[in-house]
Amino acid sequence: MNLREKNMAAFKNIKSQLRIIPEYMELMFPFAHSAHIRRHRAKIIASRVGLLSLLFSVVIPIWIIVDFFAFSWPTWAILAMLRTVSAIVFFGLYLMHQNCRSLNHAYLLLGGMMAVPPVFYLISQPFLVGLETNALGTAVTSAYALLPFIVVAGLSVFPLTALEVFITGVAVMVVVILGAAQQPHFDLQEFINSTWLMIVVLGVSIFSGMSQLHYMISLINQASKDLLTGAFTRRSGEEYLDLQYRIASRTGAPMSILFMDVDKFKSVNDEFGHEQGDMVLKQVARGLQDCLRRSDQLIRWGGEEFVILLPNTDVDHIVPVLDRLGELTLGKRPDGRPVTVSIGASELTTDRCEDWVEMIEKADHRMYEAKKSGRNKSIGPRPALNRENVIAT
Repeated sequence: MNLREKNMAAFKNIKSQLRIIPEYMELMFPFAHSAHIRRHRAKIIASRVGLLSLLFSVVIPIWIIVDFFAFSWPTWAILAMLRTVSAIVFFGLYLMHQNCRSLNHAYLLLGGMMAVPPVFYLISQPFLVGLETNALGTAVTSAYALLPFIVVAGLSVFPLTALEVFITGVAVMVVVILGAAQQPHFDLQEFINSTWLMIVVLGVSIFSGMSQLHYMISLINQASKDLLTGAFTRRSGEEYLDLQYRIASRTGAPMSILFMDVDKFKSVNDEFGHEQGDMVLKQVARGLQDCLRRSDQLIRWGGEEFVILLPNTDVDHIVPVLDRLGELTLGKRPDGRPVTVSIGASELTTDRCEDWVEMIEKADHRMYEAKKSGRNKSIGPRPALNRENVIAT
């Protein structure tokens, strides 16, 4: 292997490693997720909050029996009242989780559930500090001191990013410090031990949360992404179209669709085989992705047909998308000729569409007009979108 080949191999290796960075970013920061991932993550978080809240609302009142035997009056009565209030809050969270519609709402549910044990801990500490109890009471008091650690450990059952778990862990650490300040005598060694234990538990929760998030994202991508092209499947694409249409209808925001078909694709399969046809589709999908914004979505509608969803995009702003598409290449056919596409465009307001299905139908109809009139053309609701030779040949 000569020096040039070694350099090329090293460059390809570095390039392949760089492609992994976005995947790690998704595990580290929540703002790196697509709307599709955020929506599914909200459902999972809300569902688990509901399950745990229902469990806690049942278990917590039962523990009043233990407090009755562990503490004398009125301590056990005060703890019983706190437990009753906590159970009511948990049951309320269980009822609310069914109406979760966004990730922010899921955050509120999770934050509410995670806040109950630390608040219980801070309120109960003054009544338990220096209290003379029996052996059972001493054991229960020690168990109460572990509530902040249990909260951080509980984060491990949720698909959370490292940043989300870290922020929650810091908030709980503040609770531990406040609890230590309530002690009659500050024990530095005990505080260091507690801090170290919190760091260890936090590290385990971060790793576990990231692992669950990675597994969830992998499952969602397998179910929603086309394995050949990496674009959304038609089923998941329709779900996303419906969501964006409802958002646009509610807020009055523009929304556009590009419906495109690879020109003379059947001849590629017939003359060169399906393997070469698959290579052409991969090239087309890669080229289309390169000209899209992060908010745009590429959907493989079927066979050689692709749909590009452009949220918050009116007719005038479709033009830059076509410009970028013309500057790029969609690869070459096996015979060396450039791959071209015929495009039909539709826009929600301009076309006065009643739903996203009508938008698809209008864009599809215009795409067929582009194919019939010579291919490698685009046709839209306004003359500015009617172009010849969209892809340079």
